[in-house]
Amino acid sequence: MAGASAGGTGSGRELVIVGGVSGSGKSTVGALLAQRLEVPFIDADSLHPEANVAKMAAGLPLDDIDREPWLVRIGEVLAEHDSSGLVLACSALKRRYRDTIRSVEPSTIFITLSGPRELIAARMNARTEHFMPASLLDSQLAAFEPLEPGETGADVSVDADIDDIVTAAFRVVRPA
Repeated sequence: MAGASAGGTGSGRELVIVGGVSGSGKSTVGALLAQRLEVPFIDADSLHPEANVAKMAAGLPLDDIDREPWLVRIGEVLAEHDSSGLVLACSALKRRYRDTIRSVEPSTIFITLSGPRELIAARMNARTEHFMPASLLDSQLAAFEPLEPGETGADVSVDADIDDIVTAAFRVVRPA
């Protein structure tokens, strides 16, 4: 596990984004982390405008203009949960995307999931009910920017058992 800076405060009201490329396990890890933290979970895919979903389903990558209103909406949803806590699955591939979210909700903790391309591609190819085709994985990997110093959160490898991945993420959010 590599990281940028310390995670949460252990307050029980943490706002967490589980990020990474499509197929990295954001939804699975996010849902399990939310259960462990006893906070709600939302998949940011459900917050995409219909035009974004249609574009990705057609095999076309989103550009920054497509993403901007979606990222602002994600920050707004996090802010709406600032008293209860929330885990949200969102790619958050680039520093500027994370900065857009933080501009709306500064206390957001980012857990970025990463792993070998072959592992992630195999996961994507095994999915049957997702709008993101495996053909877009390389564009996402090329766009991915790891957390930088000063960003609250950490990178967690997905090349492990799911329980170990969730435990690593939990320790970032609520350090012992």
